Amino acid sequence: MKINVFIERENKEEIVDVKSIPEIFNKLKINPQTVLIVKNGELIMEDDELKNNDKIKLLSVISGG
Repeated sequence: MKINVFIERENKEEIVDVKSIPEIFNKLKINPQTVLIVKNGELIMEDDELKNNDKIKLLSVISGG
């Protein structure tokens, strides 16, 4: 299924053909521990289901001390 993915740290949008969030990470070579996942405006977990034409945003996690 086609998923629209916006990658905040690269400020780019891609359409990927995947069935799950982990597949997005693998296809785009993104470490899942470095991003928050937002689907259609709501924060989700890595195991949430995807539907065709979902809009995903991968927001960078900022850490510090």
